[in-house]
Amino acid sequence: MFLLIRLVLFLFILYLLYRCVKYILNPKRKLELAKEQRRFYFLDDQENVHKNFHVTYKGVLFEGEKYMGSTDHSFEVVSIFVWAENISTLKGMNREDFHYVQNEIKERYPAAKIDWKSPIHELLKKKEQ
Repeated sequence: MFLLIRLVLFLFILYLLYRCVKYILNPKRKLELAKEQRRFYFLDDQENVHKNFHVTYKGVLFEGEKYMGSTDHSFEVVSIFVWAENISTLKGMNREDFHYVQNEIKERYPAAKIDWKSPIHELLKKKEQ
């Protein structure tokens, strides 16, 4: 009986350790932590084109939708639409911040054309004219 209690306790401790490690290594948790700390973090599954990516920068969470197409030599992501999850968090961001995020996306998807959704699109277009 005492041996059985020890075995159950040991298995319970192993299960708790497993859950702790899984929680610490969770990419969504890292994304939320980076958002709270106002750092840059890029969460993406580059192997899965159907899955959107998330970027956080200066406390703003961006989401990007990828579209597959053909280039001269292969099929790659050729178009990306990016938008902010919450428009009110954009306060204080300037054009250079959006160019930084755009350059980080371009590093991962060099063949892609990046389009920003409203109101970021209007800000970038206004500054160019």
